[in-house]
Amino acid sequence: MRPEPAYGKPDSDADPATLALMALGWVLGDGQRADRLLALTGLDADALRAGIDKPAILCAVLGFLADHEPDLIACAEAIGSDPAALIAAQEQLNR
Repeated sequence: MRPEPAYGKPDSDADPATLALMALGWVLGDGQRADRLLALTGLDADALRAGIDKPAILCAVLGFLADHEPDLIACAEAIGSDPAALIAAQEQLNR
């Protein structure tokens, strides 16, 4: 059995949806970044809530981060992952 990552955070082998949800939590933790997510994805708060379990919504969150490398890197660090894992998760959710 693999050891748990430090502080219960996922490693790069984590489920793509789990990574996306953790990334969404990170994005929503900053009001300006959250507003930018909604503006750039065309989502609103209700659509985000209603679609939280949909791969397309999760993929949009990861795409938002992928389009702004500083946020991608900061998010990966904050959730205990790496940028490449977030990009891979986006690709998997986009299938």
